[in-house]
Amino acid sequence: MPDFSEFGKRRAVSGGVSARSRRGAFARTFWSKSFLEVVERLAEPGRLSRGRTYARAGQVVSYRIEPGVVAAEVQGSQPRPFGTTCDIRRLRDEEVDLLIEVIRASPGMLARVVSGDLPRELAPHLLPETAADIDFGCTCPDPGWPCKHAVAVACLLAERLDDHPRDLLTLRGLSLDTLIGGVETATADGDEFADPYGEKLELPALPAPRIRPAPDELDPALLRRALRMLSADESEAADAGRALVVVYSTLTGSGQYPV
Repeated sequence: MPDFSEFGKRRAVSGGVSARSRRGAFARTFWSKSFLEVVERLAEPGRLSRGRTYARAGQVVSYRIEPGVVAAEVQGSQPRPFGTTCDIRRLRDEEVDLLIEVIRASPGMLARVVSGDLPRELAPHLLPETAADIDFGCTCPDPGWPCKHAVAVACLLAERLDDHPRDLLTLRGLSLDTLIGGVETATADGDEFADPYGEKLELPALPAPRIRPAPDELDPALLRRALRMLSADESEAADAGRALVVVYSTLTGSGQYPV
């Protein structure tokens, strides 16, 4: 089988999309670096190197980001540019629900997303991780996956993510309006669970039972019998009973039983 990975000399492009990076790494931020790491794991080293060269040379004529895909035209060795795509798997419904729950549970996170900042806590939910999350396509004859044209597009996408990380929402099939609506709906539906410890719960008023002094509840005969165990003298037992009533009145501050 012929090797098309280095097929022909590339045709120069006028007005193509040139990469900012002239040498070294393309990505600068966490999001772009994490994205490119996936591409670098999948790409063959030779195609990876040539793809970077294509990106720096401005061989990508144009590209656009749409839900789930980056569609581009890349000028190669043939007269017409190749149609190249970088597909990102759209989030499933349950994955969207989980993403919304993470944002809803973190105060201020939705505002950060709306402002264009993508919190790193969302990385496990948005970044592609394996070949199951990303795919490449190209009309060039090279059967390599990804080919150098797709690598060039991925490099430019990484630079785009440096400045616009929120584009990952689009690539995952989510619009900002859908995300905002989902968070607001989840918040409204989850109000009953928003205060799990009841800190904001309105409690009913405490009951106001009628207070009945403890001495009134005692059987005087039984009390005297108990006091006789301390003294056989009836008068001393009676004095002890009265003393207990005075102590109770003093401790409770009721003043009901005069000293």
